[in-house]
Amino acid sequence: MSTRPGGRSARVRDAVLAATYAELAEHGYPALTVDAVAARAGVHKTTVYRRWGSVDVLLADALDHTRDTPWPLPDTGSAEGDLIAITTEVAEAFAHGLVPTAVVAAAFQSPRAADALRDFYAARQARAALVVVRAVERGELPAGVDPVEVVRTACAPLCYRVLVTREPVDAAVAERAARAALAAARAGVI
Repeated sequence: MSTRPGGRSARVRDAVLAATYAELAEHGYPALTVDAVAARAGVHKTTVYRRWGSVDVLLADALDHTRDTPWPLPDTGSAEGDLIAITTEVAEAFAHGLVPTAVVAAAFQSPRAADALRDFYAARQARAALVVVRAVERGELPAGVDPVEVVRTACAPLCYRVLVTREPVDAAVAERAARAALAAARAGVI
């Protein structure tokens, strides 16, 4: 789908995608409708139907748009500081918003949302893995370490707590998860 970088088209897209996330967080995927998204975005429903056609396409586009949004990579000067910054950001996203969990729930109900979510996390993990690459270059981690797997290992306990056991996550949990992943990487396990 092609859009102009600015102007009305970009404003409509931004409003509709923000409304998609808001509706998803507030009502969940089963109650997500094009009509509700259009009303929240302040556009006519035919605009949404013509451009996106369905809630699956809306959600996939919202994830694609978020995936493509620049994300500043932490650079604290150490692998530990960088990985803790990443896990802390993930913990804060889960602790302060319903959108991440609502999107994961939607992915279980929509193959298109599942594909978009997989692509979103693959892009974020690849970007986050650059902190591990820098750590290898500085000699903090062994050369054979898998950078993406270190990031996954650091974030997995947070996702498990939020999505499976429904436990809260905080800075202490995030820090512990980052340090455990680093210990595994240093030991050659990852």
